[in-house]
Amino acid sequence: MTTTTGTTATSGTTATAATTKTTSPTEASDRFLKLLVTQMQNQDPLNPMDNAQVTSQMAQINTVTGIDKLNTTITNMSTNMTQMQLMQGASLVGHAVLMEGNKLAVDSTTGKTSGAYELSAAATNVRVDIMDAAGNIIGNVTASGKAAGRQGFDWTPPAGTSTSGLTFKVTATSAGKTSTATPLMSDLVDAVSTTNGSLTLELRNSGTTAYSKVKALS
Repeated sequence: MTTTTGTTATSGTTATAATTKTTSPTEASDRFLKLLVTQMQNQDPLNPMDNAQVTSQMAQINTVTGIDKLNTTITNMSTNMTQMQLMQGASLVGHAVLMEGNKLAVDSTTGKTSGAYELSAAATNVRVDIMDAAGNIIGNVTASGKAAGRQGFDWTPPAGTSTSGLTFKVTATSAGKTSTATPLMSDLVDAVSTTNGSLTLELRNSGTTAYSKVKALS
């Protein structure tokens, strides 16, 4: 019986200790005020606390309480934003997106491959070279009078051409000068997830990719 009673008392003590470990901002504030009042009641009459000391201590407890509330608010906002991102990302599943890269994949339905590029300035002539897995040029697409910004292109591989590992290179010129052309590739979104609070996409050809790298819907 003695052993049982001792166990119960120990459990109760443990539970109480566990409960007192977590102190809410309100409890901390009340405790501070009680200590401050006690301190003022027992202060040395010949050397009382001045107003600056009281104000400083009050400011400290208010700062601690404010930081605690701010952290809670930020955590809630982060959770809500993550949920919103997942909802937005879910709508991308099954759709193609454009991102920086030069890989090409042939559409099994149309037999064509599509890509894009972004011009830093208007170009008089644009040439897109299509290369096989070994880096050999096996085709090209040309265009003229392209404005600055995002442009797209399609290419149909000749019969018997190996379409594994296709890439492309864009060369843009205007008045004999080369303009910067950033290659953009299209990929299909298979799934979405979050990593450390950031939205990531599972792309069919490129694997796990940060949502922030997506330029636009293809």
